[in-house]
Formats: sequence, structure tokens, C-alpha cells
Amino acid sequence: MQAKLTAQTIRSLHAGDKPYEVVDVDLKGFLLRVQPSGVMSYYFSYRTEQGRRARYRIGKHGTVSPAQARDEALSLSARVIAGEDIQAKKKAERATAQAAKSQTLSGFLEHQYGPWALSQRKTGEATLQRIRSNFQYLFERPLHDINAWVIEKWRSEALKAGKAKTTVNRDLAALKACLAKAIEWELLSVHPLAKVRPIRTDRLARVRYLTDEEEQRLRAALLHREDTMRQKRQSANEWRRARHQPTLPEFPDEGYVEHLQPMILLAMNTGLRRGELFQLQWTDIDLPGKTLTVRGRTAKSGQTRHIPLNEEAQQAIERWCIKRSEMEWMFPGIEGQQLTTIHTAWRGILNAAGISDFRWHDLRHHFASRLVMAGVDLNTIRELLGHSDLEMTLRYAHLSPDHKAEAVGRLDETAQAIST
Repeated sequence: MQAKLTAQTIRSLHAGDKPYEVVDVDLKGFLLRVQPSGVMSYYFSYRTEQGRRARYRIGKHGTVSPAQARDEALSLSARVIAGEDIQAKKKAERATAQAAKSQTLSGFLEHQYGPWALSQRKTGEATLQRIRSNFQYLFERPLHDINAWVIEKWRSEALKAGKAKTTVNRDLAALKACLAKAIEWELLSVHPLAKVRPIRTDRLARVRYLTDEEEQRLRAALLHREDTMRQKRQSANEWRRARHQPTLPEFPDEGYVEHLQPMILLAMNTGLRRGELFQLQWTDIDLPGKTLTVRGRTAKSGQTRHIPLNEEAQQAIERWCIKRSEMEWMFPGIEGQQLTTIHTAWRGILNAAGISDFRWHDLRHHFASRLVMAGVDLNTIRELLGHSDLEMTLRYAHLSPDHKAEAVGRLDETAQAIST
């Protein structure tokens, strides 16, 4: 369609089922494209020096008037005649604008680091949220203007506000990792926070695992919980039968009533993290081969590892199989969906067992500590826990004070042997 592109002409146009174009009869290459949605945009069509047909988008009608669009098309026509590659200049200007956006922390997070972290890092969303919640006051600063002084000031204020040193270190590590990518992608030449070191902390301060007595109480509380739930179900069904009401499903005689006991026993005998247990599937269990597999996609390290199953772990899985083996997740939540929390049940069983100051993650400490006290070498424990280096294992695999005392006590035996 051809017509002179004036305000009156454009008002007479209507959207069709398909896009169509109105080519201006006075200015070669000047046209208006009408979309089925009713959106209209001005373009300048031309041929490059190589003879290739190209288009330059001038702007949307409503934002740009017909007269303004015509003037821009005239200017573009003159630049093309002069031999200028107008598309190349437009791309360069766009790249410059994009680079300017990326030079600030906000722009870098939005356009580069954020998309990369979400696609390449399992904890990408959590990392981005940590940066946003702690360093928003730096968002409009250029990356090179984030320096040690502003971070030291933030750190001092965070500590004064009562934030734990370990949390401050993790917050800072997230920001430093972000800026390290800016160096890798050549947006920065040097790391502005290279000299900012983490706060020294006592990494071995928490030595918490179950004593023999606590473990006995925990096991007894788990058995009592199962028995109580069975009795309540039996009593409820008797009440329903007496009133000719449908009964609730009976619990299997040999299997577990619910997920808490097998989860705890498996954690104590494999060292699995809570999240790894939540994401465990029946296809990850090889009972004939006595092996459990933690897939790389669910592991914190991102690396697959295979854990041998001891007798108690096997028995716990076999008993749980009776109730749940037809489902995808080994420990499913409501309506078979993936389990996301066991906080209420966990707090309840700790109270019933009279155990305080004990987190679910301490079951992992318990697993590692028992192995150390049994004489298992640290490298083997590292592999079972899925740590990338031995330093991490040293933080988890603590020896009990009694075990250390026994070791030091051997010096007395040596001294006695020398003196006799």
C-alpha cells in the first residue's frame, strides 16, 4: 500500500488480521508498519553498499509524530547516501548504553551476573537475594567505585547491629564472587575488594553431636511416637466402626507409620543433608548393591557421590518401602509432592527425647564424629560427606572430649612403661 504518511492518513488506517505496510509516496524508503494489535511503527528502508536490503526502526507512532519520523527518515537517507552504515552506528550506540548500565552494580546484576547465576549456580537465587538485601546502597555506584572503605563501613555497622560474624562473611563472599565475574568478563581490571579479608572466626567452636545417652533417648522417643500413632489410628477406627463410618487406612505392621524415624536413621547413618534427603528419589536407592546415590543436581557441591548403606540404613529403607515405594520422592510431602519442611515434627521429637541445642544438621556432625571416633580416616569421611577439600571435613568431624582424653591418657601408660 502506498500513500503520503500524514497524520490524517494514519488516522484512517485500521489493524488487519496480518501485519501490513504503508510506503510513503514522497520519500523513498520511508514507511509505516501496522501490526494486528494496532501498534504502528515508522521505518526507513535502504540498501547497504553491498546491495543488501536493511531497515532502521525510527520509532513507534504516538511516541514519534509523522513529521518527526519524516525528518528522521530524511536525515537517515542523507547519511546512507554519504556512505555511512547507520545500523552499525545504532548497534554501537546500543552497546555503549548497555555497557554503561553494566558499569553499575545494579546494571551488572540485572544484565549479566544475575542471568548467569540463575542458570549456572544452584544457589543463584539465594546469592542474588543476599547481595540485594545487603548492598542495595551500592547499586547506583560504578563497579570500580566499590572499594574497601565502603565495605569496611558496612561490615562495622552490620556487626554493631548484632549480625553474626559468619553471616557477615557469607554476605561479603557473595559480593566478592560477583565482582570476580566482572573481572573475568573484562568489566574490571582489578578486584576492588581483593584486600578485604573475611573476619576470623572459630570454625571449630560448635562441637555438637549426640552423646550415647541422648542417642538412646532419641531412639526411644521415635519408637514411642510410632507406637502412639498406631494406637491412635486403631482407636479412631474402632470409634468409626462402632458408628458405621468409613475407616482410615491401617498402618502396615512391618513398616513405619510416617517419615520422621526413617529420615533420622538415614541421616545418622549416611550424613545426608536435610535438602538432600528432601530431594532423594527411589531411583537413587540400590538396595541389592547396598548403595545410596546423591545426584549432583541435588548435592550442595554439585558433584554426584555414592554412599554405602550399613545394615541399619538398609533396614530403615526396607521398612519405609512398604508404605511409600510407589511414589517418586522417597520422603514425599502432601499429595506426593516434594517435602519442604519437617520443623514441627523435629522440634516435637527433640522435646520428647529431652534434647536441647541440637539442629537437624547436627545429625551430619553426629555421623562424621562417630566415624572419626571409630578410627575412620578423614579423607574417607570427606568423600562420604561430599566435601570438596579436607579443610571442610575438619570443621565437621570433631572428636569427643572423652575420646581426646582417652588419647592423651595413653601418655600415662607410656610414662609408666619407661619408669618400670
